[in-house]
Amino acid sequence: MEYNTIAKRCEARFIEKKSEFIGYLCPVQTEEQATAFIEEIRAMHRKATHNCYAYILRENNTARHSDDGEPGGTAGLPIYEVLRKEGLTDVCCVVTRYFGGIMLGAGGLVRAYTRGAKDAVEAAQIKRMAAAVRLEITVDYGLYGRLAQIFADMDARVEKEDFADNVRITLCIREESALQLSDKLTDSCNGSIKITELDKLSYDFA
Repeated sequence: MEYNTIAKRCEARFIEKKSEFIGYLCPVQTEEQATAFIEEIRAMHRKATHNCYAYILRENNTARHSDDGEPGGTAGLPIYEVLRKEGLTDVCCVVTRYFGGIMLGAGGLVRAYTRGAKDAVEAAQIKRMAAAVRLEITVDYGLYGRLAQIFADMDARVEKEDFADNVRITLCIREESALQLSDKLTDSCNGSIKITELDKLSYDFA
């Protein structure tokens, strides 16, 4: 199963009717990590009026959001909806607000918190993750030239190549394509190739 997440934490800020909004987005994998990130932002902004948040996790299909004192449904849910519509998971978004003295109204709050989350997402580097297998391939120099096109056709991502007595290639391939790749390589090299599975992982195929 493929999913979208972000490469690293990011932030974006803007002013709306004298209120400052700061959106923070962070990759997380567990509720403990999400909670720790929320608490970190709260500690950074102890004088902020609100620190509203939402997170979505693959772990137990967990999703949470909080208005943190804003009128119900005007902050946490809009943040969550941005993450959901962007197809992001394993992420936590906190939008901090410093009240500027002018009331925004329910509609204004929804728009502001939506923008806070959207701006943070736009600042992020999206990663397309998929279940993958890391393989080590050992082949003679004479057969090496046959492999590149097969790798390209199968969207196998070469991570490393070592040239010594023979050629040793480390690559990642989507898990559902691993067996087909092994069969194609074996056929192309008439069996004169060694293919070893190193590990299973989530890999960025973006």
